[in-house]
Amino acid sequence: MTAVGRFLGRRQGHKGAWTVADVLTYAYLIVGVLVMFGPVAWLVLSSFKTQQNLLEFPPTLLPLAQVTTAVDGYAERLPLFDVILEDGSEARLAQVRRIGLMAQMVDPAAPDEVLQIPIELRTPVRELRLATENYTESFTRFNFLRYLRNSVVVTVTATLITLVINSMAAFALSKYRFRGRNLIFLVIISTLMIPISVILVPVYLVVNQVGWINNLWGVIIPGAATPTGVFLLRQYMLTIPDELLDAGRIDGASEWRIFWQIVIPLSAPALAVLAIFSVMWRWNDFLWPLIVLTRSEFFTLQVGLNAFQGELQVQWHFVLAMTVLTLLPITLVFSLLQRFITTGIASTGVKG
Repeated sequence: MTAVGRFLGRRQGHKGAWTVADVLTYAYLIVGVLVMFGPVAWLVLSSFKTQQNLLEFPPTLLPLAQVTTAVDGYAERLPLFDVILEDGSEARLAQVRRIGLMAQMVDPAAPDEVLQIPIELRTPVRELRLATENYTESFTRFNFLRYLRNSVVVTVTATLITLVINSMAAFALSKYRFRGRNLIFLVIISTLMIPISVILVPVYLVVNQVGWINNLWGVIIPGAATPTGVFLLRQYMLTIPDELLDAGRIDGASEWRIFWQIVIPLSAPALAVLAIFSVMWRWNDFLWPLIVLTRSEFFTLQVGLNAFQGELQVQWHFVLAMTVLTLLPITLVFSLLQRFITTGIASTGVKG
């Protein structure tokens, strides 16, 4: 923490004096933090709000719940309000019911007299309360564990297949010299400019003919080979000296052995970057699984969240709670492996 404090306390001015550059830098960083993490903080805080709290306008940042109290003569607890009375004094009253623009209210200490109070003269009494029932009750309404299992299977399997296919293609395009090599690489990179909406129907027809509708393989296989992965791995493999491969061939190693025992270990940083990207792509994928999977037992978490809503209204407090749980695994993976992104990308593309 001391090192972080010294880093944040750096100034360009003489003897730590503030300069225009310092002000602009810190302003830029603060705005960037708010833009990047503000929505995430809002999501997490809102996941602890009640359904009524979520529908309030203007909305509140913190999960504030209406304070209730037990009143003699009433079976249910009544909400408390701070009320301005006719004489200008303030009192804390409990609301029995609201009729139009008037509220029937009683003093919790003397509930015999019912007062008619205009609703604009009352302010709800609130307290900070975390609605943890949003998480506990969601498991009885949302098959989280099954959807989690499906998402893990799709993400892990697709990532492994992506690493194998892309690394093989990158090895061929970087270490073998044949006619049309650069053209093939250009065609692969050009596919990045094709919108996914253009290929949805053809790919769906192929998956349907194969019989992978409502099958996790229909989600895993179509996106196994990615042009981004081929590009990253090819550029990195170009930096591996060809002399190492020639030495392996002289020692009698086959091409497969050279690939698995020389190229793959040396390409570990780039493979780690591609693995992180693939995990994030597959975990957050929504459109294609939504098209291929129509039976709930095969839903991934993203598709399950989309289906987790009532017929007449969306239960946002449950949806937000499950969304936070859905984000936790990918956030954990990214936080543990994010250091490989900078090192892997920094060493990619050094040699053209």
